[in-house]
Amino acid sequence: MVKKMIQQYELWCNKAVSDRDVFNELREMTGNCTAIEDAFYCDLTFGTGGLRGIIGAGTNRMNVYTVAKASQGLANYIIKNFPVEHRRIAVSYDSRIKSDLFAKVSSGVFAANGIHVFIYPQLMPTPCLSFAVRALQCASGIMITASHNPFRYNGYKVYGPDGCQITTIAAQSIQSEVEKLDIFEDPRQISFEEGISSGKIQYVDEEVYTAFVEATKAQRVWSHHVKQDLSIVYSPLNGTGLKPVMRVLEELGFSNITVVKQQEQPDGRFPTCPYPNPESEESMALGVKCAKERRADLLLATDPDCDRVGVAVRDQGDYHLLSGNEIGILLFDYICKCRISNGTMPDRPVAVTTIVSSDMADIIAAHYGVELRRTLTGFKYIGEQIGQLEKNNEVERYIFGFEESYGYLSGIHVRDKDAVNASMLICEMAAYYKERKQTLKQAMQMLYIQFGFYQNNLLSFSFEGVSGMHAMIEIMKRMRTDSLSHIAEYNVTYVKDYSQGINDLPQADVLEFGLGNSGKVMIRPSGTEPKIKVYLCAYGETAKQASERSDIITQAIKDILK
Repeated sequence: MVKKMIQQYELWCNKAVSDRDVFNELREMTGNCTAIEDAFYCDLTFGTGGLRGIIGAGTNRMNVYTVAKASQGLANYIIKNFPVEHRRIAVSYDSRIKSDLFAKVSSGVFAANGIHVFIYPQLMPTPCLSFAVRALQCASGIMITASHNPFRYNGYKVYGPDGCQITTIAAQSIQSEVEKLDIFEDPRQISFEEGISSGKIQYVDEEVYTAFVEATKAQRVWSHHVKQDLSIVYSPLNGTGLKPVMRVLEELGFSNITVVKQQEQPDGRFPTCPYPNPESEESMALGVKCAKERRADLLLATDPDCDRVGVAVRDQGDYHLLSGNEIGILLFDYICKCRISNGTMPDRPVAVTTIVSSDMADIIAAHYGVELRRTLTGFKYIGEQIGQLEKNNEVERYIFGFEESYGYLSGIHVRDKDAVNASMLICEMAAYYKERKQTLKQAMQMLYIQFGFYQNNLLSFSFEGVSGMHAMIEIMKRMRTDSLSHIAEYNVTYVKDYSQGINDLPQADVLEFGLGNSGKVMIRPSGTEPKIKVYLCAYGETAKQASERSDIITQAIKDILK
């Protein structure tokens, strides 16, 4: 294994000369066995989310060579599976370091393979890419982004012709094509400039972007309230959200908006929030400071590719961060009651969430007579449910989808989570409750009182490098074989192993432990980061009881995984 890595390293030293950054990094690795091992111990895996990794030199890194190889594999897959007239691909990218370069390299590979490229003329969010795939009738789409990962990361999300991230089967087929390739010899490329001048690469027309904006605005559920003088602070966290979020809100009448200056413009270094995730208090801190200065009603922050949105609301002079589950529950309840009130609720409505999202969604669904479907973690599975409804000529039944990791979608115009759509709905919802003299925190408290107290918590355990990968595998193996009878003082009443396939869901590396009327615990390796994630849900008749149970379960899980 070590000999093979050294051989790979030496090959790269001889061949990887076209990118100066990669060339210099390889020279800096000389004699550093640890650095060589981390960079070459494996190839970036082409999973259901495409590629994601640290930017740098090596087969386990995001660089122009791994990106070109992945693009050639995807091109081969498209050529084998789509007729010539349908060989089109949409490309977009976010503000991350080298995102624009990776987008241009990929476009040059596709164009050299006879696949017509539509690329946005400037950085655009993930939902705009999903929309363009369908609007331009493409065979595929790619979004260059690492979503909310730290600044050292970049990624390569791949979409199918339905605008969803690719299925497991498609990912396996593409990976098979990628594995056949020599990284230096096989990718066919032309320069981006040659592609533009020859017409093989074409910029996405402004009309497509405008159509996305109009489709987003059409998702309003109670337009009467958008004229409310709601005071909003917004941060795009130095990502792609500024242009589309501001345009949608302003065109709908929200005029009292302040943008967080330090996080306004695209900047892949993310200088004020090294972990640009709206789930992170650190990333929201500048926005909260600005909101306090402005005495704003609401703070919104979208992640770099603008598919997730976080929220903070004013509460007795301070600001309270809502969890992803709370935002999802608030939006679900708001959409249901408004659509019933204004007569737009469809017959047999369907909402979709994931197996790790709050059980409170089931109670809300039953209250409003909505069929709630649960999928594996990953918004692509929610998009697939929309596609299935569309295939059955029932797409109008879909009213909302959400996942606990701050992803939401109320329309069928895209097939991935959409923070532009969600930001609009959250502002509309906040205005609705402001008119009723309530904040979103107070509205959430009323839902807890009505439906019960659910305390959700997420624990993440990081495992870097080759040793970390082996540790994650060993932990999941141990959790399957140890046969836990209790977690803290709570008896384990059932165990679900999703690797065996449950409720017609695809097999997945997820374990669920039921704790009777006290809650449940779900454990899974992350699909996009070197982490094990643990999802806790504690139930209680009061907020205090739910919180106490959550604390007890949290400590027990930390001890078990130690």
